Amino acid sequence: MQLKYKSQVSAVPAVTDGDSIRFFADKLRCETDPADVHADVDNGVDSFVVLDVRSAEDFARKHVKGALSLPHSRITRKRMSEFPDDTLFVVYCWGPGCNGSTKAALKLAQLGYAVKEMIGGIEYWEREGFPLAGQEGLDDSENGRTANQ
Repeated sequence: MQLKYKSQVSAVPAVTDGDSIRFFADKLRCETDPADVHADVDNGVDSFVVLDVRSAEDFARKHVKGALSLPHSRITRKRMSEFPDDTLFVVYCWGPGCNGSTKAALKLAQLGYAVKEMIGGIEYWEREGFPLAGQEGLDDSENGRTANQ
């Protein structure tokens, strides 16, 4: 007698009502991706600030062109006071295996700022072939800045 295999994918039925709409809409309110960030930066959109929340040393090696360096452990109300209250931040760290950007996003949200996490981090930025700045970057024309510089 052969046992029929039960699908792992459909073992729990997919949501097809308003719950899924709310879930995916909320997810997009909290996340962005390297392609969307790059397209906006490439087209001169300046309605957000990109924060690299890795260490200053990692930032110096390579970072998203135009990003500011502000390690997530250094995000404080005092440090962020230089930014207007309505600033939208896009935060990133190494990649999917790093939760530094999630920690930064939480801190910024707790301080009342609008924030989106760039899913995939710098790992997926590089995988897309987008330009980098820094010592190991593809584009060394920008030395990078740190917040409060």
